[in-house]
Amino acid sequence: MEQWAKDWLETQRNKGIKCLEIKQRGEKYYVYHSTTYWDREQRKAIKTSKYLGRLDREEGFIESNKDAAQSNKATIPEVRSVTEYGNSVLLHESMKEIKPLLMEGFPDNWEEICALSMLRVTGNVPLKRAESSWQKLYNVESLEPDLRPNSLSKMLHNVGINREGQELVFKSLLDQSPQLVYDLSSMFSRSMNISLAEKGYNKDKIHVPQINIALICNANSGLPTMIRSLPGSVKDVATLCNSIRELDIRNKLLLLDRGFFSEDVFLFLEDRKISYLIPARRNSHYYDTRIHLNSHFRYHGRLIKCGSRMVSNKYLYLFEDQVLLFEEQNTLYEKLDAEKITKNELQEDLKKAGRILILSNKEMSEKEAYELYKRRETVEKRFDTYKSTLSADRLYLQDNESVFGHVFIAFLSLFAYCKLEMLLKKANLNKKMTTIDLLFEFSKVYHVDFGEGGRVMEVPKKIKDIEAKLGLCVFPTQGS
Repeated sequence: MEQWAKDWLETQRNKGIKCLEIKQRGEKYYVYHSTTYWDREQRKAIKTSKYLGRLDREEGFIESNKDAAQSNKATIPEVRSVTEYGNSVLLHESMKEIKPLLMEGFPDNWEEICALSMLRVTGNVPLKRAESSWQKLYNVESLEPDLRPNSLSKMLHNVGINREGQELVFKSLLDQSPQLVYDLSSMFSRSMNISLAEKGYNKDKIHVPQINIALICNANSGLPTMIRSLPGSVKDVATLCNSIRELDIRNKLLLLDRGFFSEDVFLFLEDRKISYLIPARRNSHYYDTRIHLNSHFRYHGRLIKCGSRMVSNKYLYLFEDQVLLFEEQNTLYEKLDAEKITKNELQEDLKKAGRILILSNKEMSEKEAYELYKRRETVEKRFDTYKSTLSADRLYLQDNESVFGHVFIAFLSLFAYCKLEMLLKKANLNKKMTTIDLLFEFSKVYHVDFGEGGRVMEVPKKIKDIEAKLGLCVFPTQGS
């Protein structure tokens, strides 16, 4: 912090103005009123910070426009006596890790970003319903977001412009991820003002303008670490190159699907000192390499025969899934009987039946390579199941910057969703309930405000049991 900013803060303290805090982002300084209060229900001290304005060397303190706007609102707030407590605490818990990054990267909008991201963990919540949906939740941390539709539209635009703030979040998450999974999807938009929306290839074969969404996840935890919006007409390999150029992931391992399998990708990643693991296309000449299947292991009860070999500077890992082998052989003979293939085609296809060939520039055991390959599938399924969040308001986005902001909010929602999913998995509850099921059950516990105070209503035994298995202290103990 520069000396002039320290001098301003010292002057305010000498005047008797307390609880001021200055936060620096880049070359800019922001002023907050920071204090703590004792939460009797959580039985711990909670820090709260309210953004007051910006500090300039020449002009001094500049009051926040948001505060000025809020002062013009009606002075009598809407009073709610009953709010959903349990699911609100879970949602705030899911954002706990990423919230400090948002406060630093988006000092003017972090409350709105947090609120909208948490709301969209529960599903498709359009901007017009955000304010009403937020009022149903117990305000755990006394946030004061402006969730009016027009304000949120401006917020999405401002967040989209603030690439520096987004990079702050992505960098922090990428630093925690030694192994990364890269995935690509798309969303559709007919807005004439979005230049990113272009006709291109997609697996649904829908020929309307689309925007490509590149997602990178932590291969170990499955948590999303970065997201990018790209023109819809750009091919998969080009999107990968454009995304990687913006990142510093040297000495990390990148897991890709066979759609990115090409010598150009290998060279591009090797030049940037990035390790890769990619399954080969079924028509690849690498399948002609002789590899002896002289080892085996079991994966989820399935027998997997395996072998490996080094060719030039690449490691080839070959696997033969015995269950998949039987299924593919049976399918091929059915095609032969139906005269859909010839005997020569049958013999050629039988050579690859049940087999998966994986290439990498990093040496590892066959079992490790196979397990890394399978982690891709988990991330793909997670991305597909939560893609509905990207659909919220997609028809009403009016410019590229709003798209960037919208995609970033969806990324944060996906992060929070996955954090709750990790809690379920750790407690061995993920096969019995989903994240949405968990939030629905906890929403049955309400907080009643009596004006002077309030309390949490009775917690059903089923929910207490889930809370105990999750290892959380969501609800106050009896008598506290």
